[in-house]
Amino acid sequence: MRVLALALALAPAAHAEGPAPGYPARPVRIIVPFLPGGAVDSIARVLAQRLGEQLGQPFVVENRPGANGAIGSDLVAKSAADGYTLLVQASTLIINPLFQKSNPYDVARDFSPVSELGEVPMVFVAYPELNVRDLAGFLGLARARPGQLTIGAASLGSPGHLAEAAIRHQAGVNLVIASYKGTAGVLNDLLGGHVDGSVDALPAYLPPLKAGKLRALAVTTAHRVPLLPEVPTVAESGLAGFEMVSWYGLWGPAHLPAGTLQRLAEACAEAVHSQLAAERLVEQGFVPVGSLPGPFAAYIAAESGKYARLVREARISLEAD
Repeated sequence: MRVLALALALAPAAHAEGPAPGYPARPVRIIVPFLPGGAVDSIARVLAQRLGEQLGQPFVVENRPGANGAIGSDLVAKSAADGYTLLVQASTLIINPLFQKSNPYDVARDFSPVSELGEVPMVFVAYPELNVRDLAGFLGLARARPGQLTIGAASLGSPGHLAEAAIRHQAGVNLVIASYKGTAGVLNDLLGGHVDGSVDALPAYLPPLKAGKLRALAVTTAHRVPLLPEVPTVAESGLAGFEMVSWYGLWGPAHLPAGTLQRLAEACAEAVHSQLAAERLVEQGFVPVGSLPGPFAAYIAAESGKYARLVREARISLEAD
């Protein structure tokens, strides 16, 4: 993993030459490797609208779902390095290779990191009639009833699944994992009491939380979340040092020209801190970042190491328990 981290940090993300004259001179595709309507898609559409306004050409979102994001991601990896095919992805991009032996892309070799767009807190929620009011209570019930409480995962290998696995590993409890093909399925079964809890990005669960249909037990961030100020962190709930977020970024194919890379990164920083992003994303819990390529590459390296250690130590697999 040290070799991977070094490769990521020092990857030849861009050649020394500048962007093509007048970039962008024609419409730009932003590939979203998931179905419309999810967090990645929402972020991409806000980004596309703002980049189009800033740079004077349409940025068009194109959904290419499949294989937990691998199909659309690989499409970008194999595209021309001219800045006209880009990828908005989540931390799933670096998680997939930890599980999929036949994963078609290599993160360090095949992509140019452009910018970390932002982060979203994850929240551990429970079915209200379970009658637990915090994470400590949920974990206590899990210890009293080993192998009987069920956790819904939007997909195995997702950030929510890894956060749940990290909590389960650190707390030493036995929970049954129920895998779904998206957050909507988990939410439906949570509301119906068919699963006991779940961990996922805050925006997915915010409406039912506000309506009192689900109970928030803990957030996965280092500090409490302004949208849920009364909800403690996982660390406050007894799992010291715990911190995990779902994060999102923009990538291009490997060897994206340095000038194009810089121009896109600066435009991304403005876009995610814009009023448009505040109106559509920040109010849902999105925390804008807008980093430059170098810091983003370093962050990817650090996160890759963290996820690899977690998968190894917690013995996480892509099979439901």
